[in-house]
Amino acid sequence: ELQLVESGGGPVQAGGSLRLSCAVSGVTFDDVAIGWFRQASGKDREGISCIINRDGSASYASSVKGRFTITRDNVKNTVHLQMNSLKPEDTATYYCALVTNKCRGDAYGSWDKGTQVTVSS
Repeated sequence: ELQLVESGGGPVQAGGSLRLSCAVSGVTFDDVAIGWFRQASGKDREGISCIINRDGSASYASSVKGRFTITRDNVKNTVHLQMNSLKPEDTATYYCALVTNKCRGDAYGSWDKGTQVTVSS
């Protein structure tokens, strides 16, 4: 059974950094792609980054490109999201999910926990 556990969120001042982690279990890590999503209060969920674990190919939404970096640890079965130059508009609950079709398909996440990131100005 697929399990995804997010961690690493918290309060941070604008311009600061945070590193989120997504622990993945229940699937063969190298065979999947993992994406990061976020949902701010009152807004739709937004896909912000995705990585194909087998080769490390990554993609980013324009809203985070150049500031966020997604990486994976194939030994610890963990995907990280390094977030730099944070802005108040990055405030949201962040989720990770399995994404099909090499980051181009559907996303399968728990969507009920996530990790909260709050950026103050």
